[in-house]
Amino acid sequence: MAEKQTQKRIRLRELRITDWKDVHAYASQEITCRFQPWGPNAEEDTLEFMGQVIKDTKHNPRSRYAFAIIEEKDEKLIGVAELNIRDFTNKIGEIGYVIHPDYWGRGYATEAGGLLLHLGYTVLRLHRIYATCHPDNEGSARVLEKLGMIKEGVLREDLKIGSGWRNSLLFSILEHEWTGMP
Repeated sequence: MAEKQTQKRIRLRELRITDWKDVHAYASQEITCRFQPWGPNAEEDTLEFMGQVIKDTKHNPRSRYAFAIIEEKDEKLIGVAELNIRDFTNKIGEIGYVIHPDYWGRGYATEAGGLLLHLGYTVLRLHRIYATCHPDNEGSARVLEKLGMIKEGVLREDLKIGSGWRNSLLFSILEHEWTGMP
């Protein structure tokens, strides 16, 4: 029996300041931000985010890797994926992603997460990569499980949102648990 061939549908590339309008197209929407500590963005917020991302690429050592998620078929920016090194000594990183709502439910976040894990383990030589999500964000929790990440528990009131606090689900995967996805 022939092995199933997987087609590469996305690629990651460094963000450019000229991407701001595409980022703003989803970052300005209430539905995109409902589980986030940011947004919905005004244009100034998105431009500030983009400027900070560009500035962070110049840090040495670099700890933030924020990428445009490019849908290969149409060469369209459909979101942003990030890997942040949180501890250089202990080789710990954190991943995150945001996808334009028009592209939800199609596996793009899982593909982007797989590319981030690949970067983290094969290029950056990390030992542990984790991610968090809002307890009500079932879609994001499923993505993290599909990536092979293990739910470790709940971080209680770890994020300040507006005038209140948010719990976060904590997922992680260790280098020796990673199967080489994507």
